[in-house]
Amino acid sequence: MKILGTTALAGALLAASFALAPAPAMAGKADDTLNAAFALEPEALDTYKIAGREGLILARHIYDGLLYKDLDTGEIKPALAKAWRFVDPTTMEFDLREGVTFHNGAKFTADDVVYTLTTVLDPAYGTRFRIAVDWIDKVEKVSDFQVRIKMAKPFAGAVEMLADALPIYPAAYFKEVGSAGMAAKPVGTGPYKLTEMTPGIRYAFERFDGHYAGSPKGKPAIGKIVVRTIPELNTQFAELMAGKLDWTWRIPPDQAARLASRVQIVNGPIMRISYVGMTVTGKGKDYPTKNLKVRQAINHAVNREAIVKAFAGGASQVLNAACNPKQFGCAQDVTKYAYDPTKAKALLAEAGFANGVDIEMVFAAMPRPVAEAIANDLGKAGIRTTLNEQQYAAGVQKWRAGELPAFFTNWGSYGTGDVAFIISNFFGGGADDLVQDKEVMELVNAADTSQDRALREANYAEALKKIADQAYWLPMYDFNINYGLSQQLTFKPHPDEFARWWLSSWK
Repeated sequence: MKILGTTALAGALLAASFALAPAPAMAGKADDTLNAAFALEPEALDTYKIAGREGLILARHIYDGLLYKDLDTGEIKPALAKAWRFVDPTTMEFDLREGVTFHNGAKFTADDVVYTLTTVLDPAYGTRFRIAVDWIDKVEKVSDFQVRIKMAKPFAGAVEMLADALPIYPAAYFKEVGSAGMAAKPVGTGPYKLTEMTPGIRYAFERFDGHYAGSPKGKPAIGKIVVRTIPELNTQFAELMAGKLDWTWRIPPDQAARLASRVQIVNGPIMRISYVGMTVTGKGKDYPTKNLKVRQAINHAVNREAIVKAFAGGASQVLNAACNPKQFGCAQDVTKYAYDPTKAKALLAEAGFANGVDIEMVFAAMPRPVAEAIANDLGKAGIRTTLNEQQYAAGVQKWRAGELPAFFTNWGSYGTGDVAFIISNFFGGGADDLVQDKEVMELVNAADTSQDRALREANYAEALKKIADQAYWLPMYDFNINYGLSQQLTFKPHPDEFARWWLSSWK
């Protein structure tokens, strides 16, 4: 089945392009240039102001952080910091690399770390995701090549955040030009430097031969990268088949099947999941979802296996726990709700709704056909569902205000492989927690504030078990992405949705 708004016309155009496209050329291999395309425009390249993956992917080729996470092994590796340690539960100390050079020739020192992190920590700076920095109290210079980070609170995700999510800018240049100047002419220590840019349209990169020895990103095999914004997918596909593109992504399943005989199609799972959140507190409103048996009925009523097969495909799978199995701490030993509409009806009757129940479900950032499939299944079990499509920001606002009983959307955990970035957000007592289960909040808080991995796993497991027992969520499925590649390119996808072109090579 077709998803993401794919139409019969688009399919016809793609079929025509198959017939007309010339045989693939050598694409970028001939001149050692990886040609890539996004459908969405990358945002301005100040990492701290970027929300979308497109801009963040480009930024990670330009900038480095203190640490680096190897997604293939899960290992946190030294980057701009050659070593680090916890002095106490809320103090981290970093020994910095010497001899590191920024793209503009400036020498990297502790001043760059202190100025960058202190600047973006200030709420006036407008860092897009406050969770990335609000755990920091202050950053202190110990010596020219040693810094100390004082934490505002114990935060188990600190190391994850420091692994590329918090890049270091050159202090003197950053002080001079600010966020706007950094976005207009980015300067980092990363494996590629930006050489040309038409914002939102075209970006050209060259391998930075001054990239520091020992970088966990290594020395890139490919010399140049050109990234263009091409909104029309069919234009991307035609260029890919004609040898003018080497890399594109987010190809709908039906299109990927048609392209597979002409180009490389690589499918990979990602951190993002879809779910239906249910309001338990209600903030004064007597929603049916306050009733455990109604929530259990909702979980039994939806044929998630069929929905995954029809709409997701690829590496996607039905979820039972309120997290992604690829995340640290995502325990799978939880209550599972099999598709059973008869049991769902019986549970509704036990809850006092023998004649069924009416609910509204807002959905945002999810395809309408998937929302309709869920509503259809619920209706068969006597849960009459009114769908209300919203933009994500509007949907979240209604959810946080307690103005709806059910919210169907998705969550990417900031691309981070740790459940601290999902269950803490939705069950830790914050604005998105419409459950407010004190036992769960205590378990999550204990896990979030510890560096003891065994203790964290145990507490998250208990929290996830209760979340499932109480049917606070209807977890749906994890997402996957289809990548389209030229036959000459070697590229490995990773579940955090960050393309690591510095690891790519020509065959």
